[in-house]
Amino acid sequence: MERETEHRSEERAVRISAGAIDLEGNLGVVEGAQGVVLFAHGSGSGRSSPRNLYVARMLRQAGLSTLLIDLLTAEEEAVDLRTRRLRFDIGLLAERLVGAAGWLRDEPETQNMRIGYFGASTGAGAALVAAAERPDEVGAVVSRGGRPDLAGEALSRVEAPTLLIVGGSDVPVIGMNEEALGRMHVEKQLEIIPGATHLFEEVGALEEVARLAAAWFRRYLISRD
Repeated sequence: MERETEHRSEERAVRISAGAIDLEGNLGVVEGAQGVVLFAHGSGSGRSSPRNLYVARMLRQAGLSTLLIDLLTAEEEAVDLRTRRLRFDIGLLAERLVGAAGWLRDEPETQNMRIGYFGASTGAGAALVAAAERPDEVGAVVSRGGRPDLAGEALSRVEAPTLLIVGGSDVPVIGMNEEALGRMHVEKQLEIIPGATHLFEEVGALEEVARLAAAWFRRYLISRD
């Protein structure tokens, strides 16, 4: 991926209203950025995920702003650790992503940026549902080791160009992604990283994820005029 380290960025903690609750987040604004990528974390994860932090850093180096949020409150996370139920509540997670995108639209620093979603695991399903709900707001979607199949009937309504990235050794998830890809009617692509497992912990695997994601977001979120 392009290493445009001359892009200056500032990061700060933010609170985002989502109905009756507030979500914690970290906003990284790149000077002169035309696009901002909203991260939808996966099962049992959050904005402090080292994998998402790495990808976000690489996206900022590529000239894209980022917003990482916890889709569940601390109290909800405690419940989810026991029940594992909320992480699969795709409707709830998508609703909060839509709220976060609305926050980006209202925030002076990001209101003129095109929005992309980067979803991991169950967060990918929520990102696609959210993209289908707000087609005019979302310019691109990238899924990392995701469960796009969890988006269900919303897959056929997604209008944003979508890139699905899966590890070559993550066999069950490859099948889920192939099935989801067949149900989408937009510009779409499936990239399989040889030898990578679900968490992309192998040497060079996560770097390849970041490279592919940055190229996809730059293609669809940055104006070529």
